[in-house]
Amino acid sequence: METPISSFVKERRKIFNLTQMDLAEKSGVGLRFVRDLEQGKPTLRLDKVNQVLALFGHEVGAVPSVNQR
Repeated sequence: METPISSFVKERRKIFNLTQMDLAEKSGVGLRFVRDLEQGKPTLRLDKVNQVLALFGHEVGAVPSVNQR
């Protein structure tokens, strides 16, 4: 199941013409982590998610939950 983060990472990676391996190398995480992230795995280390997002000038942040909007 894709999540907003997984979709964002996949879209940005494609915009920058990067392979999953390129993204893993440039962000300092493993290829398996990039694959899990893009597939929407629900349990990932936030520090590593932020390593990947930093390449695109973003980071994980607190947002109101769907039930609170």
